[in-house]
Amino acid sequence: MKQKRIHITGASGSGTTTLGKALATNLGYSQLDTDKYYWLPTEPPYQEIRAVEARQSLLQKDMLKYDSWISTGSICRWGDFALGYFDLVIFLYIPHNVRIKRLFEREKTRCPESFTEDSIRAKQFKEFIDWAKLYDDGGEEVRSLYMHNQWLKKLSCPILRIEEELPVEELIARVETFIETL
Repeated sequence: MKQKRIHITGASGSGTTTLGKALATNLGYSQLDTDKYYWLPTEPPYQEIRAVEARQSLLQKDMLKYDSWISTGSICRWGDFALGYFDLVIFLYIPHNVRIKRLFEREKTRCPESFTEDSIRAKQFKEFIDWAKLYDDGGEEVRSLYMHNQWLKKLSCPILRIEEELPVEELIARVETFIETL
């Protein structure tokens, strides 16, 4: 397979990490989740953003370290250094209501205290959901469909757009079929 450096992007809750993990396992590739580079390790997680230069350096180091990898997540605004690294970019889009439902389900698993009325986590999760709801109609000021479409225009590699909710097995089959046509 000639596509050894694949990036999967989309809205939060669209399934980029899930597909990335499954595809990396299937292909025997390393998986690089951009949240690992974007956020400093904290408990609870996702509290402090890593400085741009530090996250770029860490991600670039890992992209150069592995021969075959799949990066997952959004690197709009901070990851343009990697544009020439990708052999293929996969863009996932699913309907708004499906994404928001997935985010609630994920949070219930990760951090049940997010649903305790007066907890700090509940306030943070509400702010996150309010941010995630902006994706379809937001502009350049927020991670949005508009922002992703503008970022995708910068790429010189093939782009596979999957704009429907599918089981992971079907997503993998779509990717593998697309790769065979390249």
